[in-house]
Amino acid sequence: QVQLVESGGGLVQAGGSLRLSCAASGSMPRIYTMGWYRQAPGKQRELVAVISSAGTTNYADSVKARFTISRDNARNTVDLQMNSLKPEDTAVYYCNARRYVTDYWGQGTQVTVSS
Repeated sequence: QVQLVESGGGLVQAGGSLRLSCAASGSMPRIYTMGWYRQAPGKQRELVAVISSAGTTNYADSVKARFTISRDNARNTVDLQMNSLKPEDTAVYYCNARRYVTDYWGQGTQVTVSS
């Protein structure tokens, strides 16, 4: 079992920045692929960015060059630095831990970008 707790969401104006953080605890979270997903009202949950246990990253095209995912395996945290935010980035952001077919999710944190 892995427990995930997100923090850092909030309200920001377009063009601004936010940093989300996810604290993982439980059974060896450092071996999991960690990721951030988001879900806007009326839309399906979508991938934002993932980072493997070795540090390999992958981003959705819509956030490339604006968002950066990072992890600290010593502290069991994964962060998402979000720059140049747009109103369309407004969503609930969820932290995810994945290993093979097992998924764990945090409860989510709201990010609202005003125009």
